Amino acid sequence: MNIDEKLKELGLTLPKATDPVGSYVATKISGNLLYISGQISIDADGNLIKGKVGKDLNTDQAYKAAERCALSIISQAKKACSEDLSKIKLCIKLTGFVNSTDDFIEQPKVINGASDLIKKIFGDDGTHTRAAVSTNSLPLGVAVEVDAIFEIK
Repeated sequence: MNIDEKLKELGLTLPKATDPVGSYVATKISGNLLYISGQISIDADGNLIKGKVGKDLNTDQAYKAAERCALSIISQAKKACSEDLSKIKLCIKLTGFVNSTDDFIEQPKVINGASDLIKKIFGDDGTHTRAAVSTNSLPLGVAVEVDAIFEIK
């Protein structure tokens, strides 16, 4: 089964891959590696998923925000691969940032939202290394941001 069929089977719709608003690019290919800039938490209606995890959002809500980041990552990957997700060989690494309170300690559970979705979509090729870190703030006040590195064919 190809990735587009897998997305359809899971009932998932990719958001539009948007261009960055800062002085950087959304994706960069170097050799056989595809780097994807941090994708922030945006819901299916295009609204920012904002707030501090541990205060404004709980772990489950933040997990879902991380899933949305993963969908944006896949959308950017598809755009970078000329709309052909079969060019993705492996997910190498995700780095997740959680806008959380000082006493919040479940960052790995939050970023599992992105990790689990990547694995669900890409199967064994979606297994990756990862970092899940806390931060006191993220751009535009969003709850979660995730970046990625993929190997491409």
